[in-house]
Amino acid sequence: MQKLKTPLIFAAIVFGTAFLLSKIGFTRDQVIATSIFLLVICGTLFYWQFRVTFAFAGIAVLLGSKLLDIPHVIEHAGLDIILFLVGMMCVVGHLEEKHFFEYLIAKVVDRIGHHAYLLMAVLMAFATLSAALVDEVTSILFMMAATFHLTKRYKVNPIPFLLMIVFATNVGSSATAVGNPIGVMIALRAQLSFTDFLRWASPISIVTLVVTIPLCFLYFGTEIRHLANQMKKERSEESEVTHVRYRKKDIVTCWVLFLGTITLLVLHHPIEEAMGLEKNTLLLGTSLLAGAVAIFLNAQTARDFFTKRVDWWTLTFFMALFASVGTLKYTGVTQRIAEGMISLAQGNPTFLLIAFTSAVSLLTGFMDNVLAVATFIPILFDIEKSGIYVYPFWWGMLFGGTLYGNLTVIGSTANIVAMGMLEREYKQHIKFMEWLKPGFIVSTITIALALFLIYLQIPLMPR
Repeated sequence: MQKLKTPLIFAAIVFGTAFLLSKIGFTRDQVIATSIFLLVICGTLFYWQFRVTFAFAGIAVLLGSKLLDIPHVIEHAGLDIILFLVGMMCVVGHLEEKHFFEYLIAKVVDRIGHHAYLLMAVLMAFATLSAALVDEVTSILFMMAATFHLTKRYKVNPIPFLLMIVFATNVGSSATAVGNPIGVMIALRAQLSFTDFLRWASPISIVTLVVTIPLCFLYFGTEIRHLANQMKKERSEESEVTHVRYRKKDIVTCWVLFLGTITLLVLHHPIEEAMGLEKNTLLLGTSLLAGAVAIFLNAQTARDFFTKRVDWWTLTFFMALFASVGTLKYTGVTQRIAEGMISLAQGNPTFLLIAFTSAVSLLTGFMDNVLAVATFIPILFDIEKSGIYVYPFWWGMLFGGTLYGNLTVIGSTANIVAMGMLEREYKQHIKFMEWLKPGFIVSTITIALALFLIYLQIPLMPR
């Protein structure tokens, strides 16, 4: 019965949406492009293990129907993001092979003791901080490797702990301009400084983390108690570090690579300005340089190291997904969405702020936060032209695109990367509803809280 139910839901979403769009005046090309896009998205959500199949088929049909051409496939594929991920995966791969993350977790456990709740709170706080200082992708690569060592060490289900770290990572990515690509986009378009983010975004991000941690503890309480029992069962007088196979020389090298990479990522913008480089040039350059160092450190097995440590399955899906979503821009679907949102500007500004943020949030959860924000930036400029004060809307867009990225597996880059790492390490994936239930609770409560805090501060915002 379940096998029959899923395809029926799949078909109902696709054909129902196509029928609705045709009735409200969408052109034939726009209806077809949206339907194919929904096929890719529904196929990804309901049949995750076949996601590359759906993504490739969707691109092929779009090309064959002249709804997409090769230059736009290349334009929307996000090759800069892919190259960034390749470099960082090489770095993480080297750190994993030298047992660096095992060493870090062992040190944390030795310092904290066998207290599962405190340990997870510290890991979530560190995930938030690292996402804010570097970016969500780098943070999730490092944090997932450390988390999987913990779950393997104590033989517990990795999925709840993956979700907790991902939720904290997306929360942290809202704190600064460099925490998420959408932060960079918003900073540039709204002419917001790094200090503006520290004033208006960071405090809200901290408050939402304080709420996220207990929400996760309530939802995943059984799993955390199981981890606590496993830690007590295996507790001994020996230091946890004694269980880690590492060489001191390797750990020192790993520290240099790790801290050097993070330092360059944090300082990339002032270095770019000093050197007269374009924005984010050194963000990608740092990743590739660090990846090159990691490959060099594995010179004897460089080819095998590169092939094994880069998750080509996830990266290929990522490129195809971005290209298929880009079709909506190519066929003018996003412009129709913009026109619908502009009509809401005739209403109450507070209601419009809520509606605007909600629309960004929903598109983030079921599409991608970067493309959702890219779609809604021109809408916000049109709203501003109508005389509405839009400064709080920029922050609503930021939090809608980061906090609601926790809703589904495709809501943010960090989610997709984490899922790919889970499949590689455990040969399993998270079912759609298994992610959606806790994701809906955490993302809805945190975005409501963020919107409330934005609303309270509107009188204090610059005019």
